[in-house]
Amino acid sequence: MPSPLKIIFAGTPEFASQALAALLKTDHQVIAVYTQPDRPAGRGRKLTPSPVKQLAEQQHIAVYQPDSFMDNADVAHFQQLQADLMVVAAYGLLLPKKILEAPRLGCLNIHASLLPRWRGAAPIQRAILAGDKETGITIMQMDEGLDTGDMLLKKSCQIEHDDTAVSLHDRLTELGAESIVEALHQLDSLTAEKQNNDKATYAKKLHKEEAFIDWSESVESIERKIRAFNSWPVAQTKINDQTLRIWQAEVFQSAKSINRNEITNNPGTIIATEKSGIDIACGQGVLRILKIQPAGSKPMDISSFLNGRADLLKVGSRLIS
Repeated sequence: MPSPLKIIFAGTPEFASQALAALLKTDHQVIAVYTQPDRPAGRGRKLTPSPVKQLAEQQHIAVYQPDSFMDNADVAHFQQLQADLMVVAAYGLLLPKKILEAPRLGCLNIHASLLPRWRGAAPIQRAILAGDKETGITIMQMDEGLDTGDMLLKKSCQIEHDDTAVSLHDRLTELGAESIVEALHQLDSLTAEKQNNDKATYAKKLHKEEAFIDWSESVESIERKIRAFNSWPVAQTKINDQTLRIWQAEVFQSAKSINRNEITNNPGTIIATEKSGIDIACGQGVLRILKIQPAGSKPMDISSFLNGRADLLKVGSRLIS
């Protein structure tokens, strides 16, 4: 086991804060934390510190929040900390060469995919959207590229058929925390592995525009979108100029439901409304909606929805993108 290291930690969301918490339980010393500037949050849009900042302040660790590392003063201060290593997890800022080279042992990144698959900002959601059966955590030696550095440790995680971005995120968060502690414990014996760039895929950032459902797609594709976009930006559709967010659905296999109406060939058509779910014709197959959110309301199961708004979704009506 290597000697205790002086570590700078850089991260912002909950995914990162659990990794920081795990590091704080080791013999290593976290000498400083870097995180994104406080952002407006909640209905009052009050400036709110990131989960990483909140934890660091609770542990009386110095916190720094530069907007970027374009300012030479920020770079100089970072260098003066004389860290052995920097650990990065969902920080949200590009790190220039001077920062990457400042720590004696460089910078390690906790990335939520099995690289080189799903480099980029949204690996969890893109893996679900693509129908991947497996993902995981990669501990990577950072370079100037986008998640292109050498891989030091990989831990796999199955993607279950009902995983949402939230449930998969939570498992990967735990796995990421475990993996960075393990990597540091084995740091002297780990062998760096080059990534195969020919197998790389890019997990671009999510955009609200992607949330609208194209009902001409297959039911499997639509169901994956609903799971991948839970809890942001949430898959949605429209009827009579009203937006409906769909939080949970399933591929519906009942031939009886599929054949009960001649209009099933028109994607987006409502072909059944029951307390157990609302059935929608897709380009291929039928989707059963289980949890829905009308505009101005909270998410609710279909039974609750039909008790008060059954007139909004009638058999024969058509949802649009």
